[in-house]
Amino acid sequence: MGRRWRDGPGTMVVHGERGDVSVPLEVASSYRARTKGLLGRDSVDGAMLLTPASGVHTFRMRIPIDVAYLDRKLTVIAVRTMKPGRLGLPRLRSRHVLEAEAGAMAGWGVRVGVRVGVRVPVETE
Repeated sequence: MGRRWRDGPGTMVVHGERGDVSVPLEVASSYRARTKGLLGRDSVDGAMLLTPASGVHTFRMRIPIDVAYLDRKLTVIAVRTMKPGRLGLPRLRSRHVLEAEAGAMAGWGVRVGVRVGVRVPVETE
């Protein structure tokens, strides 16, 4: 039951104890988009989903970021804040990685055990 998303905009829904929180999301599913990630940005509007991914680095990043590792069911298995110039260790069960500005995820209720949803525009022919 693998998910396949295309690069582009979407919405992340955090199913937390304070109810559902919707956050603007940018999906990076192609090799090129995942490799670029948040490099060179001074800020982020919402979050970026790297998929598939099990780890990240912050070399050449300008800002510290929050990183959440998600399993195949989109349940958060770890959350870390990373300063620029760091190499994050890959997480064994991670299938997707969320990135956002440092401090943002706590405000959205993203923490270990929380499940997130991903909504993307429906493809039309």
